[in-house]
Amino acid sequence: MVYITLFLLFVYLKIARVHTKQEKVTTLFVAQHTLIALSAIATLYYGFLTEPWYLIVPAMWLFFIVAALLVTAIMIGIFIDGISLLGLSSIYRFLPILTLVIVTLSASLWLV
Repeated sequence: MVYITLFLLFVYLKIARVHTKQEKVTTLFVAQHTLIALSAIATLYYGFLTEPWYLIVPAMWLFFIVAALLVTAIMIGIFIDGISLLGLSSIYRFLPILTLVIVTLSASLWLV
């Protein structure tokens, strides 16, 4: 569960980085960043308490690379028959849901 949460954190952070460069930052987006920052700190703390550091650090490095490649592929565009299948504007709509999932997973780590 720690690894899934870490992967989703890196995906969120990559999408948020692209979003802040392309779009205007709103108060809602700042609130989402705050929730994600608290969840990231809690998840990393829990991960280092329960898992050996030599497993967490390479996994974080791998998740960082995979998230970067995933967001880059979406930025370039996934096209089927000349029509964009998935774009960044459709991904931006799912950021509040992704925030809720990450916060829930992070909180469930401490409750279980």
